[in-house]
Amino acid sequence: MQSACATLEIRDEADAVDAICAAKAKGDCCAILGGGSKSGLGRFAPQAQALSTAALTGVTLYEPDELVLSARAGVPLSEIEALLDEHGQQLAFEPMDYGLLFGAETGGATLGGAIAVNAAGPRRIKAGAARDHLLGFRCVTGRGELVKSGGRVMKNVTGYDLSKLVCGSYGTLALLTELTLKVLPKPQTECTLLAIGADEAESLALLRRATATPCEPSALAMLPTGAAPLALNPSAAAIRLEGPAISVTARRDDLVARLASDGVRFETLDEYDSKALWRGLRDAAPVAAKVGQIWRVSVAPSEGFAVVERIRRAGAPVLAHFYDWAGGLIWLRLETAPDAYAGVVRSAVDASGGHATLIRASAETRATIDVFHPQPAALAALTRRVKASFDPAHILERGRMRAEF
Repeated sequence: MQSACATLEIRDEADAVDAICAAKAKGDCCAILGGGSKSGLGRFAPQAQALSTAALTGVTLYEPDELVLSARAGVPLSEIEALLDEHGQQLAFEPMDYGLLFGAETGGATLGGAIAVNAAGPRRIKAGAARDHLLGFRCVTGRGELVKSGGRVMKNVTGYDLSKLVCGSYGTLALLTELTLKVLPKPQTECTLLAIGADEAESLALLRRATATPCEPSALAMLPTGAAPLALNPSAAAIRLEGPAISVTARRDDLVARLASDGVRFETLDEYDSKALWRGLRDAAPVAAKVGQIWRVSVAPSEGFAVVERIRRAGAPVLAHFYDWAGGLIWLRLETAPDAYAGVVRSAVDASGGHATLIRASAETRATIDVFHPQPAALAALTRRVKASFDPAHILERGRMRAEF
């Protein structure tokens, strides 16, 4: 929810249809509220009312042998993860918990919220994002129409894949009511190989070399000197390996042999410490201190270090940063400024062909600058057409992603 406003509880799909049709008749705009953990994401755009999906709970289908689960949008992610854990399974896209980043309690995220922002953690480099695991969904569009898309199996067919549209739409296209997901077995064990002693650029190059090996890392991050949660001195490249114990050990040893170089030493984190490390990186712990504005930058892995250096040279004060996805994802915490150094950050990113999203800033800042990276004209036109197809009156999350009427 973007501002204080009246909240209407949605108990079922009929409620959602009625609420959206009523808002459309009055010309009102509506926020969509799940657990509230992502209320600070996106542009600050006051809405007339909030539609709460907190009552849309419960797992409606779970077939462990078929690796498929369906649940209503308001079910807490923690419940889904606990259920899957009982059967040795997981959401492989490793959805981020934004609580730490916004100084709130963790564990408040819902399944619908994770899909709405296309959440993904360190394993995305191997397993993909949320959209890659969404088999189907039910929703109510801004037209007040109930829509069902997809099914219980992954298919390659000609036509529109609506799952790819609603994932990452931040509620601007439809209110999700039920989701069907592909789930995967949990690995038997894991460890993390730390390569310590190289400088920042060399550590990132080492991670890129690791991606080209047959060792199948499931996550690759670079932690600058002093970065939490390891607080290492000097910096380190972290490489996660998952699978059967004998395979993990053999692949770790193979990586050490392949990546060995002068001045680099290797350490191994056991399963317990490895899980703690990647849980912290998933939730952006190295930049989550309360002071400062936070950017999330996506570029080609080979460009990550260059982007950070351009931002520094342009005078933006970087308080903390780290790299995920072998350098392709950069988390930055900068000193607070009215414009959040948007011009500096985006100029540096544009030079490398990526995009930057302002994740954490005050409501005033998020109301006055583009939170999401400006789109090329052709893509912006397509985005407007998609919005018009789902929500022509701009009832849902008006202005959450782009400035609207």
